[in-house]
Amino acid sequence: MNKSILMTISTIAVALVLSGCSGKEYKLFQSSELVEKTTQVNQVTYEEEVAFENIIAPNDRVDITVYIQAGEGSQQMTSMLTAREVSNATVQENLGLLVTQRGEVRLPLLGSINISGLTQDEASEYLIKEYKKFIRNPYVLVEIKNQRVIVIGEVKQPGIVPVLNGTMNIVEAIARSGDLTDLASRTDIKIIRGDLRNPEIRNIDLTSLDAIGISSLYLKPNDIVYIQPRPIKGFNRVFTDITPFWDMLSSVLNPFTQRKTLID
Repeated sequence: MNKSILMTISTIAVALVLSGCSGKEYKLFQSSELVEKTTQVNQVTYEEEVAFENIIAPNDRVDITVYIQAGEGSQQMTSMLTAREVSNATVQENLGLLVTQRGEVRLPLLGSINISGLTQDEASEYLIKEYKKFIRNPYVLVEIKNQRVIVIGEVKQPGIVPVLNGTMNIVEAIARSGDLTDLASRTDIKIIRGDLRNPEIRNIDLTSLDAIGISSLYLKPNDIVYIQPRPIKGFNRVFTDITPFWDMLSSVLNPFTQRKTLID
């Protein structure tokens, strides 16, 4: 057995592995379309997303603080209610109050009250109106605590990114995730939105200003941002997997090639 036979066997082995390999198994949320084009967003939808304000929904957590006048004639306000806090030796976290499946939270004096479908400001105004039935000059602050987007895939720090300013765009979400990795695809980033059984999926191309101009980079709370890998990741993985096989094959065949050399 000579080197040409060894090379032939190795080539066949590599071809067999590569024939069953593609980047497909490393990608999530794939569609049946051969080409996934950048999603176009019309001007009306874009303006709605720019002006988007999150509303309270069941299973949200909200921080509700009610202030009352501290004393007669005094302008000092004292907190009557703050959302529950959980703390340990290193972390203190404001969990907020859980909005039930019926859209209700349970509050002192008011009992169970429905705030589902309201924005933060609308909920504050509504609760001020309700507390005025029991308290003079109440002031209420409402904040949705679990506004976030989920960033996965080829970013340096995948995970949950809090939405701190009410809105967030995909560039900010990527920046908060440590930027893209070298293996990230910049041309077909996916945004998965809504019901996961029948989601709305948008494809974003960050490499083209023209493509950005016809899409929308704004995110909504609970969006999933998926940074797909480039095909090279699949091939890199294959070569990593085949290296032990190559080493084993070389060690097995090496004595035969050396023997052939000595005989010649």
